[in-house]
Amino acid sequence: MMSKNSTRIDDIIQFLENEKELYGAFTPPDQSVKSVSIDAKPSAEEKQKSEPDNSPTEEAHEPKTTYQPQLSLDERLKQCKTLDELRNLCAEAEELKTDLENTNLVFGVGNPDADLMIIGEAPGQEEDKQGEPFVGAAGQLLNKILKAIEFEREDVYIANILKHRPPGNRNPSGEERQRSLPYLLRQIDLINPKIILCVGRVSGTTLLNRDDSLRNMRGSFHNFRGAKLTVTYHPAALLRNPEWKRPTWEDVQMVREKYDELTGS
Repeated sequence: MMSKNSTRIDDIIQFLENEKELYGAFTPPDQSVKSVSIDAKPSAEEKQKSEPDNSPTEEAHEPKTTYQPQLSLDERLKQCKTLDELRNLCAEAEELKTDLENTNLVFGVGNPDADLMIIGEAPGQEEDKQGEPFVGAAGQLLNKILKAIEFEREDVYIANILKHRPPGNRNPSGEERQRSLPYLLRQIDLINPKIILCVGRVSGTTLLNRDDSLRNMRGSFHNFRGAKLTVTYHPAALLRNPEWKRPTWEDVQMVREKYDELTGS
């Protein structure tokens, strides 16, 4: 008779044989390899180590600056398409100022479409106070001269070589004139007059770029930037030298005749 223990062993062996036929041979797991569940999610630390660091660097946060080359004076002047834009540029231009402190800009006044432009030398004390050229005694005489040849002050455009008053009402220095000239030339181009009347030797020599006497410059017309330019005495000089009124009268009559010729008046 078989014992109970041998019968139980036989049953176990038979069970294992049946399991082997159903599922294949049994292999013990390798304890050195960790089993990983398919549904298991990596920890935050593991995820940080496995993923590339795409966070922006400190350098990427810095704003990119585009290099803007500084415009030359000629380029800035060409950008001025109106007298108001040019006035604003002149108001910011330190090079237009003289060594007299706290002066006002004296830009110009009159008809922006004038066919006759009058250019003096520099503002005086009254011009500096009012910000307008030719407003003192010399300005009153200029108004009378214009009226004598049938012009009102509002018909013409009036400006100076300098836009700021020099100290002591002295003549503008060569350096001051050269610093101011580009702005005046742009002003002339914007107005585009047919005739330019320079009053005073300084005005005439600056625009004509020649060192000459007023006597040699007056009495004829010179081609200048599409206009006809001539020179006569400054009204302030006429107040001191009445004998120059006669030649001045001859000069402005010549201006009127040329004006009528060019404009068909």
